Amino acid sequence: MRDMLGREEVITVESALELIFSNLSPKLPPERSLKIDESYGRILSRDVFSPEDLPDFSRSTVDGFAVSASDTFGATEGMPAYLNIRYEILMGKEPDFELKKGEVAKIATGGMLPKGADAVVMLEHTQQIDEGMIEVVKPVAPGENVIQPGEDVKKGDCVLKKGHKMRPQDMGVLAGLGINDVWVYERQKGSIVSTGDEIVPPGRPVKPGQVRDINSYNLAGLLLDAGAIPLIKGIFKDEYNIIRDVVEKSLRDSDIVLVSGGSSVGTKDVTAQVIDDLGRPGVLFHGVSLKPGKPLIGGIVNNIPIFGLPGHPAAVSVCFEIFIRPVLRALSGLSKVRFKMEKRTIKARIARNISSSPGREEHIGVYLEERGGEIWAVPILGKSGLITTLIRADGTAVIPLRKLGVEEGEIVEVRLF
Repeated sequence: MRDMLGREEVITVESALELIFSNLSPKLPPERSLKIDESYGRILSRDVFSPEDLPDFSRSTVDGFAVSASDTFGATEGMPAYLNIRYEILMGKEPDFELKKGEVAKIATGGMLPKGADAVVMLEHTQQIDEGMIEVVKPVAPGENVIQPGEDVKKGDCVLKKGHKMRPQDMGVLAGLGINDVWVYERQKGSIVSTGDEIVPPGRPVKPGQVRDINSYNLAGLLLDAGAIPLIKGIFKDEYNIIRDVVEKSLRDSDIVLVSGGSSVGTKDVTAQVIDDLGRPGVLFHGVSLKPGKPLIGGIVNNIPIFGLPGHPAAVSVCFEIFIRPVLRALSGLSKVRFKMEKRTIKARIARNISSSPGREEHIGVYLEERGGEIWAVPILGKSGLITTLIRADGTAVIPLRKLGVEEGEIVEVRLF
């Protein structure tokens, strides 16, 4: 069915997306090895396995005293345990001594436990009697305030999976494991073709009726934000042979082609004809029930997606987010994600009670899951020294400054990574 201008009737956004993805057969991009300090935002092309235990020694998570837990059993403020200070453990050094019964060693966060010690008493739970003795007012259990060898990561564990997008904390984890290089997919290249006799470059004065090329640079930024490499081809006249030539060349050196302008109905608008003439299946839709962005053209030429975008910058941005970003995600090798994370914060229900100390804003690592049509934030609890909790997290739930905690089911703000 056609409208009064002879066009096919517009289709819904959902139908347009279905047409694109049902006709597109994404192939995994080529891969390459990169140094981890160059890997931010890149998509892993291979699983990453740990070459070692992390940590490879028993490590304190607090400042305090390394002890044999049994020496503190039964200690209270009214009846403390009295223990002798024999040693101080220096950071980065392996203790060359063994604690005997009734002895403790001063230790800082991250320090290595000596032989004979199986726990650490927090400094706040001790009172120093003199230079050689402390009293312990609260007992500790074996393993308390200690990260055991391999508790964070065990040798051979899959730390990051193929298709994962690298984040700052991922780079840190790999560095902590001694991994210097990772395999990633090459970034997609997106050609940007600006059309219109009225368009001029940004550095040139405009005459009456002319406008500067906004869309090429808007699209370049959007492509960069989506992890792709923009190829700005230039500004071209609304003539069939000129547009066909530049689009044909762009299909050879890019993974997606974006033609800005030339999508509305008019005697000089030739984008749809060029797409149809260059390969199959050609134009899939011309017009979407979207405002702004109604004149959008979507097509595929020999398995390369090509979009004819409206000339209005706002419409370009809307169409990019709805259509082009999902296509780039499909082409990138990125694994399917459970949640769209374009927004930096979302509201979710907390999945368990969390206590908090007043006077500080707390950020609790959480992963997100759907329950009965609602998003729930499930806290990832672990000792403060564990860095893999960040990898498992989708973001952090924020407990405001003056709250004493949150109760299960309460709505919280989640700041997404």
